[in-house]
Amino acid sequence: MINEYFMESPVGYLKITESGDAIIGLDYVSEEDVAYNDIPNDTVEQCIAELDEYFAGKRSHFDVPINLAHKGTSFQQKVWHRLYEIPFGETISYKTLAIDCGGPNYSRAVANANGKNPISIIVPCHRVIAHDGSLGGYTGGLDKKEALLGIERKRTL
Repeated sequence: MINEYFMESPVGYLKITESGDAIIGLDYVSEEDVAYNDIPNDTVEQCIAELDEYFAGKRSHFDVPINLAHKGTSFQQKVWHRLYEIPFGETISYKTLAIDCGGPNYSRAVANANGKNPISIIVPCHRVIAHDGSLGGYTGGLDKKEALLGIERKRTL
């Protein structure tokens, strides 16, 4: 059974998708796309609480169970698992991520996988930046990426 819950956050509305006692999706949605909420189960409640703590600068690591196995190619899953390992408050370049996931010529492939990350924020694709230090792209929008990195910079100072 799939459980969906919508929440408002400092970076906009989020849709949390849960199945099998694990988060399988965390996506940005517009206010117009916010729909009826299912009754949150324990996993969704934990996710909401941890996101609230993260946005308040009180959490640097997520403990809510996630499941990436049901989506993406094996390469995308490799990228997403590597994203999950990027420490809070740190960034890496697309080039570094490419090298970690197969080779320096994989930058475009890792950028594509990054953009298809099904669990935004918790799997921190916002921590990947361009080699020159600029933000690069972000599915949720650069304003959201900048806000998330700002939350983490404040917490690490």
